[in-house]
Amino acid sequence: AAMMVRDVLYMYSVARQAYERLLSVYGCQEKARNAVALLVWLDQGTISAIHHVPAMAPDAVAVVAEEANAVLECLRHQEPALPSIPLISALCMQGAVHIEPSFFAFHQDLVVRGVAHFLDGAGKFVFDDRLHVLLRRSETGLMMVNPPELMAPYTSQPVAVPEDCRSMFITFSKGNALHREEIFEYFRQKWGDCVVRVLMEKKKGGQMPMYGRVIFKTEAIVKLVLNGERLVKISVGQREIWLRKYVPRPTNA
Repeated sequence: AAMMVRDVLYMYSVARQAYERLLSVYGCQEKARNAVALLVWLDQGTISAIHHVPAMAPDAVAVVAEEANAVLECLRHQEPALPSIPLISALCMQGAVHIEPSFFAFHQDLVVRGVAHFLDGAGKFVFDDRLHVLLRRSETGLMMVNPPELMAPYTSQPVAVPEDCRSMFITFSKGNALHREEIFEYFRQKWGDCVVRVLMEKKKGGQMPMYGRVIFKTEAIVKLVLNGERLVKISVGQREIWLRKYVPRPTNA
């Protein structure tokens, strides 16, 4: 039988509980979602770190949140950085799997691909508050029929979003602009085939551009780059670029 949205919510009920616990610690939806997506991606085979989170004491949840955030932050570093993750490692060890911090540093493309796949797919439903309200109402008998949103067929294909939602606005320091190929290559080397194209400000007379736009293949990459921040800085070679979510200019009616 075809899987329905309701089935996905049941399948990831532990992830939802973990999200609610992490959200209470972070106070930031984006960071909590990214952390859960990371733990879901780790939750393969005998590893089951995420199943411990719902029953943890608040202090321990805060440590998991901090460690997950450290992993996500290190994904942005130019040089491989080793996140400190003693508690997440210990939770993984309960499934007889030893996770080295260096794994996250040297397999960034694998981590990003796995986390982004969840954020763009099942995560869209797991983190949807309205769907969970409907689910609770249907379970408690407050609704005579199942809501169509819960009975809709589920597809594992990423939900398509417009380019604007998958874009980041980038700015350079004066005289320190990068070539579009350098930006493209930076993300390709670190995170794999995730960029569609890079657009740069058009300048006359050989002047260097001051800003540009990166269009990624999925919206999740934008969320992972920012990880809850409004503005982030990354170093490419000896130069720095600033990235924020792209907001299109309003068009005059």
